Amino acid sequence: MSDSATVDYDGLIPNNVGLNADPRLRRALESWHPGYLDWWRARGPDGFQDSLVYLRTAIGVDSDGWAKFGYVRMPDYRWGILLAPQVEGRTIPFGAHKGEKAWQEVPGEYRALLRRLVVVQGDTEPASVEQQRLLGATAPSLYDLRNLFQVNVEEARHLWAMVYLLQKYFGRDGREEAEELLRRRSGDRDSPRLLGAFNEATPDWLSFFMFTFFTDRDGKMQLQALAQSGFDPLSRTCRFMLTEEAHHMFVGQTGIGRIVERSCAAMREAGLSDPTDIERVRALGVIDLPTIQKKANLHFALTLDLFGGEISTNAANVFNAGLKGRYREDKIADDHVLTGATYAVVRLRDGRIVTEEVPALSALNMRLRDDFAAEAAAGVERWNAIIARAGIAYRLRLPHVAFNRRIGEFAGIEADPDGNLLSAEEWQRRRDEFLPSAADDAFVASLMRPVTEPGKFAPWIAPPRTGIDGKPGDFEYVRLAG
Repeated sequence: MSDSATVDYDGLIPNNVGLNADPRLRRALESWHPGYLDWWRARGPDGFQDSLVYLRTAIGVDSDGWAKFGYVRMPDYRWGILLAPQVEGRTIPFGAHKGEKAWQEVPGEYRALLRRLVVVQGDTEPASVEQQRLLGATAPSLYDLRNLFQVNVEEARHLWAMVYLLQKYFGRDGREEAEELLRRRSGDRDSPRLLGAFNEATPDWLSFFMFTFFTDRDGKMQLQALAQSGFDPLSRTCRFMLTEEAHHMFVGQTGIGRIVERSCAAMREAGLSDPTDIERVRALGVIDLPTIQKKANLHFALTLDLFGGEISTNAANVFNAGLKGRYREDKIADDHVLTGATYAVVRLRDGRIVTEEVPALSALNMRLRDDFAAEAAAGVERWNAIIARAGIAYRLRLPHVAFNRRIGEFAGIEADPDGNLLSAEEWQRRRDEFLPSAADDAFVASLMRPVTEPGKFAPWIAPPRTGIDGKPGDFEYVRLAG
């Protein structure tokens, strides 16, 4: 079987790519499998490997009915290789090869560029699992614990998706890269993950929800751009990955929303109207809104760095080659070649932040980042609607794109969340106004106490509106091993 919406579950590796018809590839992936399981047990969720978790597992790639729910121990989860159905007659939708037949094999002249794209995307998937491995010990409910584990197993399945491409299409180099994906470790001094945000700690659940809201949204943007690729197997892989990615952003959007909801409700119950009266709000056992703002500042800036420099020759080359398009390239009304087109870029010029028109081909990172920021801002407004309904005078917002940057135009300067340039001395003096302080982190950590009774939630977060898979509020989403 191949190119089918049905997943073959008979072998060790569920797939719809015809592994049984490719013994060499099947053996390569089966030989990689034990090392993967060793990595999962060593760097996956700590302390819950024997627990039964109510997880969804992909059983097809149709838009409806593609997953089933059931209890499974995470090491027994059926990670598979799933590609969206092939589109007959598909052509390359952008770049110098626009209109040519989509590639089913790696074009030789772009081999190195394409391999790098796959490796970088693949490296982010196990990195996030490693960053989140200790969070289970402080889960605010079984509902949230299950959502954490669902995110983890799906990020790991996305690793499988990239390893399949490496093993099938890149020969010995691909096999070596697949091993390296298991060797690198998030935050490791000697062998860190490739991108900075994936070496940051995720020490608490507020950070986790911010990560899934912001950084997984970057993942969505990158996958959408790669789904446009003229290399058809990569396009099909990313199209199905996007199906699973939506849940990860849902976890972040609703997780922060529930924290905001509970904080506002506690303030109202106590008769507090000033959200900046931090000590009195914290005495209620909830997270104050200014600390939520500081965490958003941190994670937004970290995620912006993932898009790379605003002006990028490499991004232009990848687009021109037909390997990675823009966000929803197929919905954009232009020539999809961009010769002579321009795009507005925010830059630093003579000590001032200005907007300049630059060649659109060199500003592709900026365009993708702008699409990300617009989506993130819409999500923040949903949190603000919760605050407004509670009658509290406070608004969360995204900081300026120059704030706390380490990559790109603003890497060499300091700016406040409004985009005002600061001296190094003023930044150091005011840093704790903008980013979580040691005291903020300690307070949030003090709230992180596990709640494991079905239907119960930590006092700093509201229950969800609905359960998973239509389950009631007291459903036992995780059966803890014991």
